[in-house]
Amino acid sequence: MKAVVYAVLPDSDAYEAGIVPGDIIESVNGHVPEDELDFRFFACTDVVTLQVLKTDHSREIIRFDAPDSPDLGIQFESALFGGAKRCANRCIFCFIDQMPSGMRDTLYFKDDDTRLSFLSGNYVTLTNLRDADIAKIIRMHLEPINISVHTTDPHLRCSMLRNRHAGKALRHIQALRDGGIHMNGQIVLVRHVNDGKALDKTIEDLAAFYPFMTSVSVVPVGITKYREGLYPLEPFDKASAEQVLQQVVSWQEILLKKIGSRFIYAADEFYLKAKLPIPPEEAYEGYAQIENGVGLLRSLTEEFKDAIHSFPCTASRKVSIITGVAAHSHLSMLADLAMAKYPQLKIQVHRIENHFFGPNITVAGLITGQDIVAQLQDADLGDAAYIPTVMLRSGTEVFLDDMTITEISEKLHVPIYSVQTDGYDLWEKLRKEEVQ
Repeated sequence: MKAVVYAVLPDSDAYEAGIVPGDIIESVNGHVPEDELDFRFFACTDVVTLQVLKTDHSREIIRFDAPDSPDLGIQFESALFGGAKRCANRCIFCFIDQMPSGMRDTLYFKDDDTRLSFLSGNYVTLTNLRDADIAKIIRMHLEPINISVHTTDPHLRCSMLRNRHAGKALRHIQALRDGGIHMNGQIVLVRHVNDGKALDKTIEDLAAFYPFMTSVSVVPVGITKYREGLYPLEPFDKASAEQVLQQVVSWQEILLKKIGSRFIYAADEFYLKAKLPIPPEEAYEGYAQIENGVGLLRSLTEEFKDAIHSFPCTASRKVSIITGVAAHSHLSMLADLAMAKYPQLKIQVHRIENHFFGPNITVAGLITGQDIVAQLQDADLGDAAYIPTVMLRSGTEVFLDDMTITEISEKLHVPIYSVQTDGYDLWEKLRKEEVQ
């Protein structure tokens, strides 16, 4: 567990003190930091003392009086000095267990680290937490913490997570609430396992923690074609998705009257599977769970409608949008709205079936480059094609199968650009002729 300096900002406190990349921060005001959160917390004082192991293996004690910022201008190789905590569970629905072999190593790493919940919005199960970890969250007031609850029935949770401590870990929710920490919950719903009466109990139990448990999402389990030897899972169909939505809406009505919030929200995928309209914007109360696919299509729609009326299109061009099966009809509807207002703009929406993971996977974020190439190699994509950034590894142009946007552009003979999952960016890209 080493706090290795990756970079030092010019003219910062650390730069002036002679700290250089490769140095190791061994302690901050007498505390050994486990991560960047520790470093900033313990350095948030008028006087900061660092013990530094220099690149020449000498040690220095460096004192800073009234530093300009808690980070002192230091950037680390990783925010988690000892690496992320591995998941201790063997969930019956784990998506990583359903991936084929031969993909890049990072895709098989199962993290379950509350620090990543705070830093990156990851969902965690709380099963590998120590009391000291809970105390740290409360002491530093790290919030919100996103929790994969799945069920509040202790025995069922042990069974679903295949971890005999999973039921006991639910006590951490109470401790976080008592410590004043706000949380968001997630329920990965598995047919005939944690749905029905079990879902009712989970919603009722979690609502008792409101307002510290701010919101809870219900998302359908993802099922790939690589499940040989794994727990038998059954995908949601139209009828079962309708049942889930009826249950969620019923609870929303109850909780809106009782606590003043709908509290429980269903992922867009349920509405698409049930072939029911996405709820209006007010039903999402500020989109607390939009990163979890809850209300994303509603937000996209409202932004896109506003954008096409606010920012005119003078370009005459033919373009393509590439998406998954789930969002195809919805994006086609948006394309029709734009073309009705600007007839000189031709927008095609291409639906990519997921041959790589199997037909049960319909979201755009799990589309691979090879599926795009195979299904669009003979298509006329027009002047440019657009994909959502969720298809790509964060901060890169790389798909899940390691193909790149550049490779796919060359194979399909058309420039391809990534678009943020918001209506304004989508319209901004579609309406402009210049290179983007």
